[in-house]
Amino acid sequence: MSGLLALLDDVAAIVKLTAAQLDDMASQAAKAGSKTAGVVIDDAAVTPKFVTGLPAAREIPIVGKIASGSLFNKLVILLPALMLLHVFAPWMIAPLLILGGAYLCFEGAEKIWHALTHHHDKGPQHATTLDAAHLEEQRVKGAIKTDFILSSEIMTIALASISNGSLWEMAGVLAVVAVMMTVLVYGAVALLVKIDDAGLRLSESSEMEMVRAFGRGLVTSMPTVLKVISIIGTAAMLWVGGSIVVHGLHEVGWSWPYDTIQAIADAGSGRAASGPVVWLITAFCDAVVGFLLGLLLMPIVNALLKPFALLFPEKIG
Repeated sequence: MSGLLALLDDVAAIVKLTAAQLDDMASQAAKAGSKTAGVVIDDAAVTPKFVTGLPAAREIPIVGKIASGSLFNKLVILLPALMLLHVFAPWMIAPLLILGGAYLCFEGAEKIWHALTHHHDKGPQHATTLDAAHLEEQRVKGAIKTDFILSSEIMTIALASISNGSLWEMAGVLAVVAVMMTVLVYGAVALLVKIDDAGLRLSESSEMEMVRAFGRGLVTSMPTVLKVISIIGTAAMLWVGGSIVVHGLHEVGWSWPYDTIQAIADAGSGRAASGPVVWLITAFCDAVVGFLLGLLLMPIVNALLKPFALLFPEKIG
């Protein structure tokens, strides 16, 4: 009997330890996921254009195919690659973060520049003359290629946000982040692309004028909603990208941008030193740094990466 009780005590201890580790992994995954907000918003803003112009019945299946490709990108390609980097070349994480942040700055600045100069991104609409099956395949492939860039940024930012732990714990946290972010992004995308269909049905089928008016409002408001999401995504890209670059430079030994922004935030908050005020000033300064860096990178990236435009046609050029 005493042996059985000792065994039960051991099992209970193992269960408690496992629960504690799972709880720690969940909290770290939530923390790491929150750091990727800018990329996630941009991902959700970019993806709906890949189903625009296709039959409504194919919208959800296409989003499902893109989500499956996104999971493959994160779990099969990026997670093992990042784990290998963490083990054999951890010094590369900070430079990769800086490069990823710089890319976000470039993309955000380029979007603003195109908006100001009235250059409209035609995206995948150039292929509308293709047959439906070929067009769908092309859209899915293009979306998955685009997702690979954004997923790389999400996973790298998440890895840098994880506290020290065993290799398996870090891999587990990254896996949770990968699944969580994919479900969040493509769940939001699926909702966005079907809202106008739901609104159309309400406007045509309901016997109540109030419900029909609500349905018409959903249909007419969706272009504005998508535009607002795109604007928020651009602002978030500049803020997150600038913050990543500033903190990355601070980690590698060049602290002037970080210290300057902190000094501005402290001076701007005054005696109150309110946390939200400091955060807002810091985020604004990070976004300004991101925008200026993006402007500097635009001619360089456009000159050097034009040969690769066919690989990522929706993101470069």
